[in-house]
Amino acid sequence: MAEVIKMPRLSDTMEEGVVATWLKKVGDKVSEGEILAEIETDKATMEFESFYDGTLLHIEIQEGVPASVDSLLCIIGDEGEDISQYLSSSEQDLQTSNDSNQLDLVDQINEQENSQNEELIDPVLENENISEIQNEAGSIDYITMPRLSDTMEEGTISTWLKKVGDKVSEGEILAEIETDKATMEFESFYEGVLSHIAVQEGQTVKVDELIAIISENEIDVDNALKNYKSSGSIPVPKSENLIDDTVSNEDSSQTKNIPEIENISSDQRIFASPLAKKIAKEKNIDLSSVTGTGENGRIVKEDLQNIEASKIGVSSEISSPSIDVSEKKPVFSGDEEFTEVQNSSMRKAIAKNLSQSKFSAPHYYLSVEFNMDNAIAFREQYNSIPDTKISFNDIVVKACAIALKAHPQVNSQWYDDKIRLNNYVNIGVAVGIEDGLVVPVIKNADLESLHSINSMVRDYAVRAKSKKLRPDEIEGSTFTISNLGMFGIQEFTSIINQPNSAILSVGSIVKKPVVINDKVIVSNTMKLTLACDHRSVDGVTGSLFLQTLKGYIENPVTILV
Repeated sequence: MAEVIKMPRLSDTMEEGVVATWLKKVGDKVSEGEILAEIETDKATMEFESFYDGTLLHIEIQEGVPASVDSLLCIIGDEGEDISQYLSSSEQDLQTSNDSNQLDLVDQINEQENSQNEELIDPVLENENISEIQNEAGSIDYITMPRLSDTMEEGTISTWLKKVGDKVSEGEILAEIETDKATMEFESFYEGVLSHIAVQEGQTVKVDELIAIISENEIDVDNALKNYKSSGSIPVPKSENLIDDTVSNEDSSQTKNIPEIENISSDQRIFASPLAKKIAKEKNIDLSSVTGTGENGRIVKEDLQNIEASKIGVSSEISSPSIDVSEKKPVFSGDEEFTEVQNSSMRKAIAKNLSQSKFSAPHYYLSVEFNMDNAIAFREQYNSIPDTKISFNDIVVKACAIALKAHPQVNSQWYDDKIRLNNYVNIGVAVGIEDGLVVPVIKNADLESLHSINSMVRDYAVRAKSKKLRPDEIEGSTFTISNLGMFGIQEFTSIINQPNSAILSVGSIVKKPVVINDKVIVSNTMKLTLACDHRSVDGVTGSLFLQTLKGYIENPVTILV
């Protein structure tokens, strides 16, 4: 199904954007998270990632052409898909816009004719006073709740990193904002003083609602708020013609299309994309030691993928999530006492998504019991290798990934008019945190080694608890695994993480008597339950997948072949 991509709003004041560079051309395959284009806004040139997988079928806005926010940018869909309906609707919108522009032109002509009979404005007002009024109005910047993910409808201020009265530079982190998917850093697009904070820590507001005010000089906050409420926007936007006096016209033109320049301790200037900068910061990678492969030597995401991050001490087990109620005051109702905890954005999103999955997808469950004796011996031998350590969960992830390649129907997604069979395997691993759970994704898990899977899961678990996972790390799963074995749970069922068609629930390893070759012996077993969406995965299909999985888990050396 074709996806219409519109010009995104990449800053709170952005009204139009210019495609500086298309990094994909018509006919190219596009994966979720790949950079589609570099878009020049009123603030900077930024990378624009795709939220979809497919083929780039159409480019509407060519390089260097300005276009308003929400206008058609491009179309992604299946190769050979008919997109004429989307192009015709776009032409109709353009015609409507042209008609509107013609009416506006007529109105302008009439206005000019009427103005000839009006008196001229009193020229007594000095130019200096006019400048002061413009500067005073133009110095106020209203900061609204940004849309930090494609599904975000509201956000919660987790932490303000600046307080009222602090100086703020462009690019500095203003606050940490909790969305429905993660807690993300929010950078300032302005320089000045933080004059007002409209949303306190812990408060939740809708996207585009006012959260703060930044101004160049001291202002009357009450008047500024009145102006904002009456207009709903910035009274006088900053002039696009203002240029930093310290930058010459020649330098400005040369650096116009460079997304980001970072200074690393010394005077050396490092060219890096915004995404590369964020990855380097999270993994503690020194960009000065990285050779960029992008245009003009710019460091891009791919340059950091094979660089090992600094080692972090992490427990191999995921601790039990809990809700902190130590600071909540008890509520009394007659003789009863209870504590109320406000639902977070994440908790509400989880409730909404799981309810939708449970009541829209017809679930059924297949339970099996695997013998784990060989897996236990395999793990002991593997962990005897220096500097390596894997868990049973890593073995399950790798085994599932290989089994899914043989059973693409289980690695599918349901749509009303079709079933999408994914040729790649992205395994989501459920991680419990204080507010609920998140599902970080191991991309192309069938191609990863057991050791790399272990490293990624451990890293995800640590950053999940502090809500530092990036949106691209928790999106795009094709299959999900939920493991409660470390908590002693022997068997359970899970709700499908849509749009996946199945989820595997993994229990604990239990030592018990079993019958092998007509003899009763003590052995180690583990129960797994596969929940399937009956619309896309039939019972026989799910059973065959579990048979294949059984072969890999009971003989784990085969997953290394």
